[in-house]
Amino acid sequence: MVTTLATVALLAPILAPEDPRAVTGPSLAPPSAGHLLGTDDAGRDLVSQLIWGARSSMMVALAAAALAVTVGVAVGAAAGLLRGWVDVVAMRIVDVFLALPALPLLVLIAALSGPGRGIAILVIGLAGWPAIARIVRSRCLTLVSRGYVDAARGFGAGPVYLVRRHLVPDLGPLVVASFVDWAATAVLLEAGLAFLGLGDPTGVSWGAMLDRALAHPGIYAGGEWAWWVLPAGVAIALASVGFAFVGLALEPRANPRWRRA
Repeated sequence: MVTTLATVALLAPILAPEDPRAVTGPSLAPPSAGHLLGTDDAGRDLVSQLIWGARSSMMVALAAAALAVTVGVAVGAAAGLLRGWVDVVAMRIVDVFLALPALPLLVLIAALSGPGRGIAILVIGLAGWPAIARIVRSRCLTLVSRGYVDAARGFGAGPVYLVRRHLVPDLGPLVVASFVDWAATAVLLEAGLAFLGLGDPTGVSWGAMLDRALAHPGIYAGGEWAWWVLPAGVAIALASVGFAFVGLALEPRANPRWRRA
């Protein structure tokens, strides 16, 4: 499922039959041979918007997940390895972020910063790093207490060697699983921000399709919802479920309890 969505996102200029922003037909035209999912209220092809929306959603999901994992791993590893005041300060900052309600905070920051894809990536990425930092710190504390790490230190191994030789191989599956997990969440958050009108106003995304569709008066009175609302909602659900399945498949390698069992 994720591979299919990624392929559609990469090949959007080839697969899309029309320019998603161009008026190519009458307003609210039903599905036909020329427009497989009909058109929206402005006469723009909905299939093209759905295909280009995959690129927007995947880009935001992957970039936001990469940002969340990068910050979370850096903070968690520093707290777990350096200990002392670094650990105390980092964990108190993490506690503050975890105590704040994520979605209202995202909406507030996005509203104050203004709409845009870069802002959405930054906001969603910064919302995901605290939980990752806490998990990475816990894993680092477990690793540094192992006998082979103490032995390596006794033979003169420095922090760089310990990170490269012991920390990175052990944290690899955990980092990948955290990346996939937050990518699934980022798909929903990006769609939610776009649905609320806080996404890129010039971009094409699944959330923006829902926002425009549900703003149309009487969308559920006729049959327009079936080709305007439903496909975008199904695409968001498939992307989120696809990432969730990948994360579930990676859990046996990333979860120490699973491996012990």
